[in-house]
Amino acid sequence: MRRKAREAVLRCLYRWEFLPLPPEELLAEVDLPKEAREFAHALLAGVLAQRDKIDPIIDARAHGWGLDRLPLVDRNILRLGLYELLFTDTPPEVVIDEAVELAKAYGTARAPAVVNAILDRVWKEGVRGTLG
Repeated sequence: MRRKAREAVLRCLYRWEFLPLPPEELLAEVDLPKEAREFAHALLAGVLAQRDKIDPIIDARAHGWGLDRLPLVDRNILRLGLYELLFTDTPPEVVIDEAVELAKAYGTARAPAVVNAILDRVWKEGVRGTLG
């Protein structure tokens, strides 16, 4: 159920890049059970609200790429993973595993390795405790 919600959020984040609508509107066309929809809404709203904190973390760790050079899908997988890692109670191992699975299914060929490396580095650096 949560994996389907994460997939829906990823699709919404991708759509948001071209059409910056509120989370409710982005999720309006997504068919999810009530509990999954609530989880998806919380994730989507959280990612969008915390982008100003998440994007610099990606940019600083995407060595040789930078945020703007990352493929859109890969960038949004990282945004979702970092939001969940830094701002929710989901266990870090689960967050990283789920993000890598999204990267395998939807990202570029390099996405699983990049997503794993960046999320693992952020987790090990203890960035969570430094955010206000």
